[in-house]
Amino acid sequence: MTASRSVLTVADVRFSKLVELLGRFGLSLRLLGDDAPITGSFWGEPEAGIVGRSVFVRLDTPVHSLLHETCHVICMNEQRRAGLERDAGGDDIEEAAVCYLQVVLADYLPGVGRDRLMRDMDAWGYSFRLGSSRAWFDSDAEDARAWLLERKLLIEAGTPAFVLRKS
Repeated sequence: MTASRSVLTVADVRFSKLVELLGRFGLSLRLLGDDAPITGSFWGEPEAGIVGRSVFVRLDTPVHSLLHETCHVICMNEQRRAGLERDAGGDDIEEAAVCYLQVVLADYLPGVGRDRLMRDMDAWGYSFRLGSSRAWFDSDAEDARAWLLERKLLIEAGTPAFVLRKS
């Protein structure tokens, strides 16, 4: 998949806010040079990469990709996180929880927010049974929300707990 030119990139958001958000989870954000290969990228450049507790990006990395890979690191257990390099693994419900959490976290980034993020997810090609990220989030994501609540990654009010999954 490739990012559409219309999606928000790391260059469009104050980098300090991205660092701050990841820092709330004890994660590091690593900015690479413009033409550098992205360490730990599953999809290849310009998509974000993950290794351990670090997320790797360039200025042209889409924000939805940065948030998605960040949420993979948050949602996996400590054992998987310790050996993480590029492929987050996990099952379908964890993938849905990752998508759900990335939408929630978008509200913590000035100039992003869930509405914009979901449009960017759709533009990139995320696919949901109901046809759009918005329809899925509003009407078909109860299982993803329940998964996050059960693992105490989300609190009942629908806000992040700002912790990493332990087991």
